[in-house]
Amino acid sequence: MRISRYMAPDFARTEPERVPVALTIAGSDSGGGAGIEADLKTFTSLGVFGAVALTAVTAQNTLGVPGVSVLDPGFVVAQLDAVLTDLQVGAAKTGMLATAAIIDAVADAIQRHSVRNLVVDPVMVSKTRAPLLAPDARDALVRRLLPLATVITPNIPEAEAILGVAIKSTSDARLAAQRLKDMGPEWVVVKGGHLQDQSEDSVDIAFNGEELIELCARRYATVNTHGTGCTYSAAIAAYLALGLEVPDALRAAKDYITWAVANSLSLGHGCGPTNHFYFRRSAGEAARRGREAR
Repeated sequence: MRISRYMAPDFARTEPERVPVALTIAGSDSGGGAGIEADLKTFTSLGVFGAVALTAVTAQNTLGVPGVSVLDPGFVVAQLDAVLTDLQVGAAKTGMLATAAIIDAVADAIQRHSVRNLVVDPVMVSKTRAPLLAPDARDALVRRLLPLATVITPNIPEAEAILGVAIKSTSDARLAAQRLKDMGPEWVVVKGGHLQDQSEDSVDIAFNGEELIELCARRYATVNTHGTGCTYSAAIAAYLALGLEVPDALRAAKDYITWAVANSLSLGHGCGPTNHFYFRRSAGEAARRGREAR
């Protein structure tokens, strides 16, 4: 009998590496393209350690969401307390929150722990139109979470649902951003992917009450856009955790999601996922920019 032996190199370090931490408060996607799975892939790709507070578990793939199991709000809080009393969280994001009771519990925990750099993605429906937020929870989302947010990232249907108006053009989106800003967040990003007057480019409207930034990117002809909203908001949170100011974090996240869509993955039989790991080669550069910004 031949015996071979391999010895791994000595990787001992003189000092432990300090890595920024970001927290995602969201539901799980069993297909891996959206939810906390997309968030954690994004965090990892950008050189940020990801922590989780799970709100719901979905049976989900590229074709739809055949099942949802919502967690008890008390257990969501238990996860938040466990993470936030131990790890130094530099940014957090919310995704699928499912019910008003969970929203209230999350908002209380965020205030109690003084969570900073909060990105709120007001997830209401899936890419396949499955409901992910109870209708009576919209008021709680607006009343409890939007005023705590550093950035909110509604798409057009979500902005329409919150405001109760139709948004058909880029001009409408600018007005919507102004009205959403009045609800309390520091920054609003109205995503333009669904706008009818945008053809070659996709334009997101970012507004903080004084400065309006148009975040523009080329449109790519692909059906593989599952998890784009989760990925975009997670990238914003990651860049905030790395130390970037909000405008720079928004621009960097726009670059990230644009490349993730341009290099999306043809997996499954429906809407495939974005490619979360395209930018992994530039994670070191992102970390360097974050250190310089501090």
